[in-house]
Amino acid sequence: MSASETERIAYAVIGSAIEVHRELGAGYNEALYEEALCYELELRSIPFSRQHPITVQYKGKPVGEGRVDILVANCLVVELKAVDDLIGIHTSQVISYLKATDLHLGLLINFKVQVLKNGGIKRIVY
Repeated sequence: MSASETERIAYAVIGSAIEVHRELGAGYNEALYEEALCYELELRSIPFSRQHPITVQYKGKPVGEGRVDILVANCLVVELKAVDDLIGIHTSQVISYLKATDLHLGLLINFKVQVLKNGGIKRIVY
């Protein structure tokens, strides 16, 4: 998929997350936001896979499995949080998922903020 198409999808996902946050606010757990965001993606006809399994490899050998919260259109990793502050390990988690999926763009979305677009969304490029 082209970089411009991935950007278009990222923009649509960000709009979807803002809509979810506008409706629900900041007081719920991550699983509830995941459910709501997936429903919003369905409403907008944005293809996605929820709790998408990924194979983790070490030197070319599969050593385990992980799960991406939401894989959108097979080109965008979306990791959801509902925490007071995003910390380095959250970014590292998205980078690990990008490596494992051989993708280049991820969104780290923290719903536990007052205004989602002011610090609740972090773009991560690998």
